[in-house]
Order: sequence, then structure tokens, then C-alpha cells
Amino acid sequence: FEVLESEFAGGLVSPVEVAIEGGDVEATAASVQSAIDADPELTLAGVEFSETGELALLSVQLPGDVASADSMDVVRDLRSELATVAVGGSSVYIGGQTAITVDLVAQTSDYTPLVFGVVLGLSFLLLMIAFRSIVIPGKAIAMNLLSVGAAYGLVVAFFQTGAGPGWVKDIASFLGFTQVDVIEAWIPLFLFSVLFGLSMDYHVFLLSRIKERFDQTGDNTESVAYGLRTTGALITGAAAIMVAVFAGFAAGRLTSFQQMGFGLAVAVLLDATIVRSVLVPASMKLLGSRNWYFPSWLEWIPNVSVEGHLDEAVIDLDSMSAEDQPEPMHA
Repeated sequence: FEVLESEFAGGLVSPVEVAIEGGDVEATAASVQSAIDADPELTLAGVEFSETGELALLSVQLPGDVASADSMDVVRDLRSELATVAVGGSSVYIGGQTAITVDLVAQTSDYTPLVFGVVLGLSFLLLMIAFRSIVIPGKAIAMNLLSVGAAYGLVVAFFQTGAGPGWVKDIASFLGFTQVDVIEAWIPLFLFSVLFGLSMDYHVFLLSRIKERFDQTGDNTESVAYGLRTTGALITGAAAIMVAVFAGFAAGRLTSFQQMGFGLAVAVLLDATIVRSVLVPASMKLLGSRNWYFPSWLEWIPNVSVEGHLDEAVIDLDSMSAEDQPEPMHA
């Protein structure tokens, strides 16, 4: 491992690429080379010029993992430093695997609040319209975020170096999980998107049965028990299937798939067993009729049923003529 780390580290086989375009390419390349030589963490691996002399490409080796926090900090510093060394109007661009990771992290960080806001906002509005309550949507979002937050914490504890107690690391080692300096940049947003959709699916399925019973009886406690009784087996079965599928990803050798599969599996497991089967019914029982609180100033919103309504038609066969009565069916 030490030989691989020193001779074939990610920074050696996937170097940072410095591209120079336009202006005085040779002078800018010389300035870039001087800046790289002055940094003990960087090693210039090669310089190439195009036949026309209008382009230059410098390969810079980084020590250690190309996706580590230290390597990304080096690339950020390199971008800031090389932006000031261009000569004669040349443009300097930084590329390579580490630079791609830096850009991905930046883009993800910029758009994550927007994604969270849109998903949570639309979920609240749709649930409010479907169940005519402002308590149900707020509680549903809180419960779903609880599952997502638990998944985030467990992924960090099991995969990130230096995080989590020792016994967790022992379990991670037994399961063959690879320890990394940082979690894959796309994992948090991906987990949120998938888990929120799955959790909301379970939640709407359970709440539909509860609301259906509550509209018939007006008894909140009995409605909660009815909803849990009629949906528990189906939710548990569906969750078991998904946990098995996601566990297959976690059992692989690719670190990113391990993180994705483990995060999804534990979140679905916790959501179906603790959140959906214990916390949701318990909170609805404690809140009682307050679950269905709907402000009077929102009464203008159309009354939409999740399941739809089927008007019962009563047919009086005795009052129908012989010609109009349906013919009996024979086996």
C-alpha cells in the first residue's frame, strides 16, 4: 500500500492540468512554471505547446488523494495565484480531476439550498391541499428530514476518517467499507432527493388511510390505529425489498456506491420501522384533533381528495320495468 501511495497516488496519475491560451503563451508558461516550482507541494510533470504556439498545457502533480480536502485547497490556491501571472493577455485555466471535484463541490453548495427550499415548499403545499391541514404537512416534512439527517450522520460515521466512535469503525471494517477523508460531493443532495421521495410516498400512503377513516368516524385515535393496521404490512414489505436492493450497492467495492447504498438502506430501514411505525402514529395520537387544523382564511382552497370520491348510486330494481332490468349473469 505504501508503494502504491507513493508511486501511484491519485495526484500522480491524475495531475492538475494548467492550460494557457492566447497572448504571450511562452512567457505565461514560464511564469506559471516559476510559481509551481516555488510551491513545495507541487511538482511540474511536463509542458507541451501546440504547433502554432497559441496553446500550452502544463501537468502538475499533487501529493496524495486527488479528492482529498488538502488537494482541493491546493487547487483553489493555485487558481488564485495563477490568475495574476498571465502575460500579454493570456488566459490561464485549471483542469483535471481535482479541479472537477472543486467545481462540483462549489456548484452543489450553491444549489443545495435552492433544491431544499423548492422540494420542501412544494411538499408542504401539496400535502396541505390534499389533507386540508397545515399541521400534517409540517409534521411530515419534519419526519422526513429526520430520516435524511440520520442517513447523513451514519454515512459520515461509517465512512469518514476521524468521525464516529471506534466500535462504528470496527463494524465498517467488518463490512468492508472504505474509509475516506471526505464524503463524495454528490452524496448528500442525492440522498436527500431519493429519500425524501421515498419517505413522502410512505407518509402519504399512511395518512391517506388515516384521513379516510377520520372523515368517516371523526375519531382521531381509532383512525390512527386503523391506518397503521391497514398499511403496516405493505410499508414494511416494500421497505424490506428496497433495503435489500440498496444493501447490494453497499456490498460493492466502489466507495461512492458503498456510501450511496448504505445511506439509502439505513434511511429506509429507520424510516419504515421507527419513523413511520412509531413516531408518526404517536405524534398523531398526541396531537389529536389538532392534526387537522386548517385556518379559515384558507377555506378558498379546493377540497381535493387523494383517493377521489365515488358517489354511491342506489338502484331500485322493483321500480324498474322488466325491459330495463339487467339480465342475470350465469356461471
